[in-house]
Amino acid sequence: MNDFQAIADRVEIEALRGEFTDAAMMRDRPRLASLFTPDGALRMPNIPVEQIGREEILAGGERLQRQWDFFVQNTHPGTIQLDGDTATGRAYIQELARALDGRQGLNYAVYHDRYQRTEEGWRFAERVYEVRYLDTSSLAGSAPHSAQGSSFTDPATADQLERVAAALRAGGFDAEILDDAAEARARIKDLIPEGASVLTGASETLRLSGIDEDINAGGQYDAIRPRVLAIDRATGADEIRRLLAGPDFVVNSVAAVTETGSLVLASGSGTQLPANAGGAAHAVWIVGAQKVVPDLSTALRRIEEHALPLENARAQAVYGMPSAVNRLLILNAEPRPGRGTVLLLREAIGY
Repeated sequence: MNDFQAIADRVEIEALRGEFTDAAMMRDRPRLASLFTPDGALRMPNIPVEQIGREEILAGGERLQRQWDFFVQNTHPGTIQLDGDTATGRAYIQELARALDGRQGLNYAVYHDRYQRTEEGWRFAERVYEVRYLDTSSLAGSAPHSAQGSSFTDPATADQLERVAAALRAGGFDAEILDDAAEARARIKDLIPEGASVLTGASETLRLSGIDEDINAGGQYDAIRPRVLAIDRATGADEIRRLLAGPDFVVNSVAAVTETGSLVLASGSGTQLPANAGGAAHAVWIVGAQKVVPDLSTALRRIEEHALPLENARAQAVYGMPSAVNRLLILNAEPRPGRGTVLLLREAIGY
């Protein structure tokens, strides 16, 4: 190997290590997984975690990412030893992180690496993570809120929608990106067979799109909400509860969807949540582009600072009483294949 080739190899391997940290910081798990050979390994004995192959690395990374409030990783160059089409090396890591459950800390670690030259360029054959120092005391700082968080009304970009869709699919949801509410309205008719029992959530998205009227007044379905409204609440509470809990389909929106693939619903009474959580045989959620947020902490802030004030004003006008966030439902994954479909819109609609 000539000196120029050795220099080029070192530059490419160093770029590979930098790309790993950039993908982690940008929460781009598919890109991070692509930096490994197809049978590459990511091992973290201190945790302990062992992921073999790109699919496991992607799935494991998505699970980890859903737990973060924030995560910061810095990589410092280490050694590189070239040996033809393979190489070994080390990279030195400093990380700050806080999880949504309150776990937090600072650590210094070493990645012990094996590299492989491939047709795609240099890739990781193996990364072994060794923690050298760990401090789990409380961190004084916090993650600055995103610019979107100040208003929560700006539609997500095309790249953001693609990331959300990919994360949802990784979690077992079916996810489609549609242009607007009119397209979602037509798609609902494809997804729900005539005669099915259907519960609609109390959703401005459904009302504004016309989906609520189609389902509850169109005559094509066994609409649950009109049946519930016709029952005396004093004598028919049990019947209402059973009707709301287990329809064939529930159609609803969400208060927020995270770029890590979680759906977040808020409710005052909680009556519509069981069907969304798993009681309904099938669920369809229609989500405006402005409801995309980076993570769960921002989703909760969106509910309190944006959605609740708007819903409170509506409830005061319609019912003469305020609304409240008494119950929250967070759907991180869908364990039943084919049950949950998320229709992500390129336009903003609803709260």
